[in-house]
Order: sequence, then C-alpha cells, then structure tokens
Amino acid sequence: MIARWIAAVVGVFYLGAGLWSFLAPTAFYSNVASFAPYNLHLLHDVGAFQIGLGGALIAGALVARALLPALVGALAGSVFHLLAHVLDVRLGGHPATDLPALSVLALAIAVALYLEVARRGRDTTR
Repeated sequence: MIARWIAAVVGVFYLGAGLWSFLAPTAFYSNVASFAPYNLHLLHDVGAFQIGLGGALIAGALVARALLPALVGALAGSVFHLLAHVLDVRLGGHPATDLPALSVLALAIAVALYLEVARRGRDTTR
C-alpha cells in the first residue's frame, strides 16, 4: 500500500512537471531548466517523457499488476536523470537544489520498488 502511495505522489509530481514543460516551456525554462541555449523542441521532449513517467506511475498506483513495471521504468529514468545532472553540473542549472531533489525522487521510487517486491514475495496469490 505504501508503494502505491509513493508511486502516486511521485507520478503526480512528474505529470505536473511534464505538463509545465510541455505546455509552458518558456516558464519552465526560466524557472527550472535554464541551460543555454533555449531549445523549444527539447523542452517539449522533456515534458513528453515526464508526462509518460507520471502516467505510468499513476496507472501503476491504480492497477496493482502494473505497479512493478512502472516503478522499474521510473527508477531507471530517475537514476539516469540524476546521473545526467551530476555529469553536467558545470553546465548550469541549480545544483544546490537539483541534486538533492532528484536524489529524493530516485530514492523514493527505489523504496517503493523494494516494498512492492517484498510484498509480492509475501503474497502467494499474486
């Protein structure tokens, strides 16, 4: 149950950030992703993929059988997003807030994944 709540909360965050990037890319760029040069298509891509992660996590929270693959996909995307920020820290952004925030997201998803795997191990009726 806790894993589903974590998935839902992180899913809503990703969905909101994705919609912001996709629908208001200039505002998203100014407030979150101020890496030069401004690239409208890249911001639309970022939004599209975050909407996908958010949708998968929300669907996984609502449909128990979908939770495990949604968590695996979201964890992979979140870890590589964090890694990209670590590797590209010299290029700009907000390292003081980006790195901790992205670490918390990846950790939350990892905890949810662990809880879901543990639950499935205890539940013989999966």
